Amino acid sequence: MKRIFLYLLVASLLFSILPGRDVTAQGTTSEEEPQSGAVVCAPNVYMSAPDDCLPLGPSTYLTEMAKLGLTFPPRALPAYKPDPTLTQLPYFYFKLEEDIVPILSGPGGSETGQYFQPGFVYVSYVDRVESNGVYYMLPNGGWIPGKGSRIGEYSNFQGLQFKSTPHNAFAWPLPFYTDSIPVHRAPSYSAPLTSNILYPYVDIVQVYATQNADGVDWNMIGPDQWVEARILATVIPNTTPPEGVTTGRWIDVDLAEQTLAVYDNYQLVFATVIASWLEPFWTRPGLFQIYQKKETETMRNNDPTDYYYLDNVPWTMYFDKARALHGAYWRTRFGYPQSHGCVNLSVGDAHWLFNWAHEGDFVYVHDPSGLTPIDPALYPDWAY
Repeated sequence: MKRIFLYLLVASLLFSILPGRDVTAQGTTSEEEPQSGAVVCAPNVYMSAPDDCLPLGPSTYLTEMAKLGLTFPPRALPAYKPDPTLTQLPYFYFKLEEDIVPILSGPGGSETGQYFQPGFVYVSYVDRVESNGVYYMLPNGGWIPGKGSRIGEYSNFQGLQFKSTPHNAFAWPLPFYTDSIPVHRAPSYSAPLTSNILYPYVDIVQVYATQNADGVDWNMIGPDQWVEARILATVIPNTTPPEGVTTGRWIDVDLAEQTLAVYDNYQLVFATVIASWLEPFWTRPGLFQIYQKKETETMRNNDPTDYYYLDNVPWTMYFDKARALHGAYWRTRFGYPQSHGCVNLSVGDAHWLFNWAHEGDFVYVHDPSGLTPIDPALYPDWAY
């Protein structure tokens, strides 16, 4: 803002010293010599050079910013928060310790011969009792000892719905270093800091330009405001359907940015942050279609070297073998690779997407960084 005021002051001084008409003592004007240059334009945005003035000073800066999509005041995103009730789940969950946990006939009762292997195990329960210990009742009537911890809270993060497609890219700050993110005055670690602080998953910023400095990319989020690009999960709106999409509806999964965007009637209607593959459990790039929707699903892998059991996974939409879009109540942070190949969303985001999606809708998975392999042998039938 100080830079704009400085340009305005310079323009004002230029106007005051421009050669004018010579007035005689009798109040009449004498013949004046032709001016050597044109008049400086009033401060404004000039996408093409005007004929009657020079777009200098503040106009140069304002026009440069306008070409990047940055207006004064900045144009707000045409977005709003989804219904918060979408984050609610009708289940209680319990995470088991990485140990063999037997299923009992009752609280403190005999073992039934069934058990959960050590691994990544979350079960849902319908009752909890304390009787010479703590026990949890499973939906099938069996009981387990309380060897683990209840999930008291899961992420209530939600993305954004859109009234129209925004003009600029936009991003969510991520908790990369700390839970508060500084903003630099230039694209460099050594650049001075602004007074602006960003908070992960809370703030939304628009991205106007990207520049490489200090060996990394930096995103411009405002006048003289820069943030390292990898700290932002960015959505770049693109209303052109991917090759092969035959309708105006598709889901765009950006593996490099860890974001998801939904297009309906060739307009952006929803966007959020996801968690996809963690090497070597890749999420396969390509164009797919949702072939099955299930409000809840039990996901498991019985391989003892990588055993997992996830009960009542909500809002599941299968699109590539066992790879699905689904809610992940066990995740507290999104925007980073973490999954076994599925596209993990917050519970609220998965619920919104489930309500919007139809079986047959297109899912376009891509990685602009080129880091995700495409060898079919790397993509087994299972995932979560």
